Amino acid sequence: MHLLSAGYTSSLLLVALLSQVTSLEPIIGQYGEMLKIPCNSGAIKAEDIAITKWKYDKGDGVPGYLLVKQKNQNVSISATDEYKVRVSMDKNSSLLISAAKLSDQRTFTCMVVTDGDVFEYPVNVLIHKLPAKLEISDKAQELEIGRLTKLGKCVAKDANPPANITWFKNNKPLEADGKGISIKASVVPDSNTGLSTTTSTLEYSAMKEDTGAKFECRADGLPLESSSVNFTITYSTENIMLEVSPQKELKEGDNLTLKCVADGNPAPTSFNFHLKGELVTVENTDTYTIANVSRDATGEYKCSLIDDTSMEATRNITVTYLDINLSPSGNIVKRAGEALNLSLQIDSSGKAEVSWTKNNAKLDKQPDFTKLGYSDSGHYEWTVTVGHITRTASFDLTVEGPAVIKNLFKNRSSDGQHKVLTCEAEGSPKPAVSWSINGTVLGESPFVNGKITHKIKVVPSANLTVHCTVTNRLGIDSRAINVSSSVIEEVRMDKQDQSEDSDQTRLVVGVIVGLLIATLVIGLAYWVYSKKSKQGSWKTGEKECGSSEEEKKLEEKVEENSQKAEV
Repeated sequence: MHLLSAGYTSSLLLVALLSQVTSLEPIIGQYGEMLKIPCNSGAIKAEDIAITKWKYDKGDGVPGYLLVKQKNQNVSISATDEYKVRVSMDKNSSLLISAAKLSDQRTFTCMVVTDGDVFEYPVNVLIHKLPAKLEISDKAQELEIGRLTKLGKCVAKDANPPANITWFKNNKPLEADGKGISIKASVVPDSNTGLSTTTSTLEYSAMKEDTGAKFECRADGLPLESSSVNFTITYSTENIMLEVSPQKELKEGDNLTLKCVADGNPAPTSFNFHLKGELVTVENTDTYTIANVSRDATGEYKCSLIDDTSMEATRNITVTYLDINLSPSGNIVKRAGEALNLSLQIDSSGKAEVSWTKNNAKLDKQPDFTKLGYSDSGHYEWTVTVGHITRTASFDLTVEGPAVIKNLFKNRSSDGQHKVLTCEAEGSPKPAVSWSINGTVLGESPFVNGKITHKIKVVPSANLTVHCTVTNRLGIDSRAINVSSSVIEEVRMDKQDQSEDSDQTRLVVGVIVGLLIATLVIGLAYWVYSKKSKQGSWKTGEKECGSSEEEKKLEEKVEENSQKAEV
């Protein structure tokens, strides 16, 4: 009876067990860490649980019992294998397994017995492990353009699941194309730990644009990437260029540096320089310097590879130069009215820009010295520019001439109390001015362009003649002016038309004209008288005699006036 009851009870429990098994709930544990597997996730209250039992699937449906706990009793370890020292249970009935490893990847089942019911909660366990690190090994020393070369291997060690590796160039993923990119991957598990090591090998055909490119590898879906690496890209020289320093303008006297630049990598270190027909070979350098170049260095220059002279570069180089010659120069002394002939010679490598200054003031054009005047005196500078070269030449011109009075005049002062005498003169060196009378000097103008003006004031008590005299080492000149005691009179006298001489001339002409008129009047009177006398001569002889005497006197008077008029 008890056996039957026991069998019946077991059948009921089995039926209940099959009916209460929940679906698998996979969890992921980290390799080497404590693995915690929950039992029923709180579906059954702890006070309702009579028995909690943990087991695992050994394979082929064979269970392995780990531990059991009855209500109000301690946990009892049932395991007899390596789990015996690794398993425990927490207060929530969760199974704890220390130092998780890949062999723990199996199904663990929590069996819960309550009053009248039996429940099972199977849990599928997965163990993950990140690779220790990603690193690129077996790196190539250099990459050659157009040649498929093993760039390196990216290794992800001791991972689970095995890492999937992707290669990147400048942060862009690379994909195998069967031509310039080949990627081969392999996964090898460790026989002891079961962890896998993934190796990805990249073969790459470089291009010139890959110079300086950065390569790296990354584990897909994982926060892991290798440090970036770059490679030397080698290729043959395809182009060559000749550089010149200075770049903007090469002046006579500068140092000329030639540099031969080839685009090969590694770049050539020895070159041929063709210096206007002369061949110079340099080794372990790509430059050649010509010191203190002259204008004869203008011409064609070349550089070429030593091992391939057909690959060359050419530059035409112009040396800028400028020579000027100004004649005469220095200190030049000329007389007023003379001509100064300048000889200006320019020898340059290009069109020259010319400018003139006089006393540091810019002139609009080249000065004309056909007929020199005093105003032409000064310091002249001739500036010539070609490119960045500037040359200057200069001379100091002094125009000289004897002292000459240009104007001499008088006028009344503003207060009407005295007369102002003004003497205007020119000449160079500066004329000295003197007067024949003492007067108050009103002032002397600055000596500019060979001209000077001197003024004095006088108060004449009588009519007098005043002389102005100007002198320099080249000559002397003197002029006179009449000054009356009347302050109302105004007279002007200059070199071309002196007022006093003009007055005297007008006086003489007036006298002569007056005498001629008087003579004509007397002659006319005489003619009338003579006519009347002839008409009355037949009356009396006495009257005729008297008339002759009067006629004789009249003729003498006319002759006298005529002589005065001639004088």
